[in-house]
Amino acid sequence: MSIPRIQGILTTAATLVLAGSTIAGAFVSPQADGSSQATASNQAVRATNHHTADTALADTFARVDRSTVWEQTGKLKLDFPTFHTEGIAFTEDRIFLSSVEITEPTVKYPTPQDGYDRTAGKGVGHLFVMDKQGNLQQDIILGEGDMYHPGGIDFDGTNVWVPVSQYRPNSSTLIYKVNAETLDVQKQFEVKDHFGGIVMDKQTGHLVGNTWGSRRFAEWNLHGKELASWENPNNFIDYQDCQYVPNSKMLCSGIANLPQTPSAGGTEAKYELGGIALTDLKTRTVIRDIPFQQWSSAGHVATRNPFKMTADGDRLTMKVAPDDGDEVNGTEILTYEATVK
Repeated sequence: MSIPRIQGILTTAATLVLAGSTIAGAFVSPQADGSSQATASNQAVRATNHHTADTALADTFARVDRSTVWEQTGKLKLDFPTFHTEGIAFTEDRIFLSSVEITEPTVKYPTPQDGYDRTAGKGVGHLFVMDKQGNLQQDIILGEGDMYHPGGIDFDGTNVWVPVSQYRPNSSTLIYKVNAETLDVQKQFEVKDHFGGIVMDKQTGHLVGNTWGSRRFAEWNLHGKELASWENPNNFIDYQDCQYVPNSKMLCSGIANLPQTPSAGGTEAKYELGGIALTDLKTRTVIRDIPFQQWSSAGHVATRNPFKMTADGDRLTMKVAPDDGDEVNGTEILTYEATVK
């Protein structure tokens, strides 16, 4: 066989191997500042398969509207003290639930003191690890000093990311990652301000967090260097728990506590407006947002705190845990399903 023909065969084989390895798993090279940079060949594949990577969840949720019919199809009661639940994440064989145990409530100041509108209070931050039947396997305690309030959490395929903040705005937050298999805990970095939720953007390898009331977002590399910050364009609800959705999107649920009419109790009584929003992390715009008014055993709107959603074609499945451990039936993980036309 001629040398040029041998070289041609070897070149073709090498190309096939490179393409196969790129499709099987993206190669990402770490940078000195903790960010990540995809190889040129991987970027080309990503560009080619952009729509393929834009999963059914983003595509299907983008068609949800107020007429979409949601049916409660499951209820899993948790039989251990869960306190005030915050965020939830699911792996292949485990459920992770973040929660705050308040031992001394915060108290509002008559006027702000040292930049704070209330006392720090005291508490304990929990990350409960369960099997798929809801049996408690481990209670991981997170936080330091005044930072004891875990927020919404996200699973990136390897680690569960958990922000633990002071229970007051304009304060500080510790960012933890917990290996979902070994349960090893690593404190990643500390940032200024209260961040009540976090996601890992798998396209960039960066973390995105939302502040108190989700009025502002920040993006960091894995060393905690802030790369960007922007205001939330949505004033519909305050996001409580979010998840990453390919390609560079974030799906969040939340709540707005609104005053009632005089006949229903007036401003002292609160109406819980629930909702879900899909945001594009590249353009930082809201793609789709909808109200969600289904109610828990304790009378809370279902999107009050922990939330995650999956899609199987046109079928959406949402799991939430809106009730605290000391309310009515305690904390229940509720399942809702909808077929989107």
